Amino acid sequence: MFRLKLPTDPRWANIAENNLEEILSDHAWCEQKAATNAVHLIIQNAEKPELVSEMLKISIEEMEHFKMVHDIILERGYEFLRERKDDYVGELAKYMKKNSDGSRESGLIERLLFAAMIEARSCERFKVLSETIKDQKLAKFYRELMESEAEHYTTFIKFARKYAETIDVEKRWNAWLEEEARIISGFGKKETIHG
Repeated sequence: MFRLKLPTDPRWANIAENNLEEILSDHAWCEQKAATNAVHLIIQNAEKPELVSEMLKISIEEMEHFKMVHDIILERGYEFLRERKDDYVGELAKYMKKNSDGSRESGLIERLLFAAMIEARSCERFKVLSETIKDQKLAKFYRELMESEAEHYTTFIKFARKYAETIDVEKRWNAWLEEEARIISGFGKKETIHG
């Protein structure tokens, strides 16, 4: 569905499972950042009512996910750890900025593809977790979350196609997939969602 070029090394799931306190805290912060990204899209594109309505839904849903993950952290007696820099997302953000030509159209399309890419990789990671971790309650949680996040991916791609006037979205998405494969090849060794 996502056409990711490089699948997650299954050993990453072992790292994640052995560091659940870290992975859950990182995951909560990923949900908060996804909500913030949706709000950013609203602020930058207030004149697009359909986009604003969908981003409102996504921002609320992402904060609901944040609460769900935070609740799991508390239920398990874990400490909710401080937010850490997400180097993977940072690399994608650099690529987004480098490929925007400064026009409003380009800025919007690149931001939507940036968001779609993060959702795609997150879904793929949630799938890996749901299929490999021994904790059945957490595996079920990640399976359900994967389905919700897949809808977000679809929404971002749909809006990129809708608002592209002079940009070939399929060509840009293929370029994003190539760049993401290059970026993710250096990750998968840390106890973070994208690490």
